[in-house]
Amino acid sequence: MSEHTGLAAPGLATADLHGSLEDPQLTSMNFLNEIAERYPDAVSFAAGRPTERFFDIDAIHDHLTRYRAFLSGERGFTEEQVRRTLCQYGRTKGIVHELVARTLAVDEGIDADPEAVVVTVGCQEAMFLVLRALRATERDVLLAVAPTYVGLTGAARLVDMPVLPVASGPAGVDLADLTATIRAARAAGLRPRACYVMPDFANPSGVRMDLATRRALLDVAAREDVLLLEDNPYGLFTGEARPLPTLKRLDAGGQVVYLGSFAKTVLPGARVGYLVADQRVRTADGRVTLLADELSKIKSMLTVNTSPIAQAVVGGALLAHGGSLRTANERQIAAYTDNRRTLLSGLARRFADVGGVSWNAPEGGYFAVVTVPFEAGTAALARSAARHGVLWTPMTWFYADGGGAHQLRLSVSSLDGGTIENGLDRLYVFITECAEVGTEGESGGLDRSQSR
Repeated sequence: MSEHTGLAAPGLATADLHGSLEDPQLTSMNFLNEIAERYPDAVSFAAGRPTERFFDIDAIHDHLTRYRAFLSGERGFTEEQVRRTLCQYGRTKGIVHELVARTLAVDEGIDADPEAVVVTVGCQEAMFLVLRALRATERDVLLAVAPTYVGLTGAARLVDMPVLPVASGPAGVDLADLTATIRAARAAGLRPRACYVMPDFANPSGVRMDLATRRALLDVAAREDVLLLEDNPYGLFTGEARPLPTLKRLDAGGQVVYLGSFAKTVLPGARVGYLVADQRVRTADGRVTLLADELSKIKSMLTVNTSPIAQAVVGGALLAHGGSLRTANERQIAAYTDNRRTLLSGLARRFADVGGVSWNAPEGGYFAVVTVPFEAGTAALARSAARHGVLWTPMTWFYADGGGAHQLRLSVSSLDGGTIENGLDRLYVFITECAEVGTEGESGGLDRSQSR
């Protein structure tokens, strides 16, 4: 019998399954979840979730009713057509594509063709669809600014697409390193297809690209003939910073595939995301289609379509506030701004005179990164949870080459001011204690193998 009571000994090994199942980056979130479950009273700076204080179940019904009225009113649907739209499988590319395009115009100044929009099951599916399409041969590779969101590297791993890291730096991307990486890959016989970037308050670094860098990045992409995959979950949460145009808004040459999500701005439980892929594609029979149409073919075999009910809830939210999610999220923007100020001022009060400890100061988004004088890996996280009741995310999880060993990510999106202060008190004791030891080797906590 196996270790699972009642189950016969397994006939498979992970070596017989897809290699991603042994990938440390794909198991890191399981490890974090296990730690959180084991220490439920710990203050968590780890979760990159939106705040729950504004969740309103009654609003879900209001959004659904509003979207239903939109179908029968503005769209002129009969009651039978409304029922079919909301209750049947529905259009593969989605039913709220026109509203998505309208909101992008209102909030971001993006002139998106509604037919270039594919509504997906979260942004994670959007990433997968694009990478699955771009990975045509074993030569195809993806570039990504490091540190990189683990969802992107995980999606790439699932389609067997190698990810080549590109240096970040204070401007959000090192353009010289990007160019050198592309050319070195080609010299090695590889075909760089795209570069993944998160220009606004990136996860995990919190770094934001300035306007000059955005324009220069588009120039490099055009010159080197690679696409840019722009992921923008935090762009509305600008805090003290003024909004900057997205790469997609600045794109005049069709270099940008835009990835979006309503998890942070409407409702994470709806699991609705989208992509804008207006690039022209030549087919084998000489026709020209949109890349969005080609991606929808993959979606039809993956998730068939995105839940029309979930889309309708999001659609109703998009119809409110004149189509502006920036206006709809004013309370959230204020809450995240307050939380970030509390975090940064709290770090300054506690660590200004602690040697080897520093941090960045993002102007928006969810995240900040703290640098410490010891290895901040999984063992240190286990020690932090067990002995000090505070959770954070090791930055090593966002690098493929061992980077970020002395850094940890703090997220304040799901906390309040008092909890942040409490968590920082705990973090101070943990960091100063570890700084004296100088290593994570005596942590005595879980290791990653125990999370599998």
